[in-house]
Amino acid sequence: MNPVRLDPQGPFMRDPLAPHQMRDRLTRTQDLFILCHLGVPRIERDRWSLTIDGMVERPSTLRFDDLVRYPKTEVATIHQCCGSPLKPFEPRRRVCNVRWSGVRLVDVLADCRPRSAAQYIWSYGADSGEFSGVVVDPYLKDLPIARVEDDVLIAYEMNGSALPAEHGFPARLVVPGFYGTNSVKWLTRMSFVESRAQGPFTTRWYNDPVLDGTGRETGKNTPVWSIAPESLIVSPAPHESIELSVEREIWGWAWADGGVRSVHVRAGDAATWRPAELEPPRGREWRRFSMPWTPRQRGAVVLAARAEAMGGLVQPISGRRNAIHEVAVNVI
Repeated sequence: MNPVRLDPQGPFMRDPLAPHQMRDRLTRTQDLFILCHLGVPRIERDRWSLTIDGMVERPSTLRFDDLVRYPKTEVATIHQCCGSPLKPFEPRRRVCNVRWSGVRLVDVLADCRPRSAAQYIWSYGADSGEFSGVVVDPYLKDLPIARVEDDVLIAYEMNGSALPAEHGFPARLVVPGFYGTNSVKWLTRMSFVESRAQGPFTTRWYNDPVLDGTGRETGKNTPVWSIAPESLIVSPAPHESIELSVEREIWGWAWADGGVRSVHVRAGDAATWRPAELEPPRGREWRRFSMPWTPRQRGAVVLAARAEAMGGLVQPISGRRNAIHEVAVNVI
């Protein structure tokens, strides 16, 4: 594929809604966060192609018309940026709930027949350039093949409409349950290999240190793949005035790769964590939690929510990208 025009060129982003604004179950397209490391490629649909090569029996190149001949699949899922790769443990809460449409990657690969020795898929985007002083040509991420059997998509629609350019038009990878950096936009090539990719976005950035039982770094790293358990409070809003002795509902959203088992809420730094009511699972989507609260004392109160994943991992108090969300309110 010939080099594409980037407009804008260089890092481009749009901040997400604040937690108290995330009232809708499905996030409207105009409210989605945007994070483009290298710029926004402008690609015409009839000039786009996807090459599938490497350790496959049948290498192929798909045009857009070839892609849409596969059965169309829809997946509603949480979509979250893991934060800045330059400040990996700073909570940013760039998160939304999106309905994607496209083709299952496993259906496409059935025609290409990956060899059994292949362990990873290297996914290339059409974007290239410079990020934090490092030349990147092109954007490259890797994905364990074992994940493909789930619900990975080559998506061409978002919330029922064609992808906007800044979200990967004409087609992108979507890996539900993995942080957004792994869902390569403007997808142009997928190569099957035995080892992990060696680009800067898989080696220099988006790797977390492995900690021992005491919280100390072991010297080993793990890829930023699965979304860690997290929750946020939608209501009450920050600095809201709450009436004394009147029952209020504390509610918000919780999510994790593989789902959440429980959510606990605390009203006040010295208060006990109390279990919240959690709605039934909705596939890959975030889940609503709620808890009634009747304040008994006037003054400032800090509300907090803490999610637990199905596997038992609990949202940390501080120090990680998924640290608990706190909301300060005033009881009058």
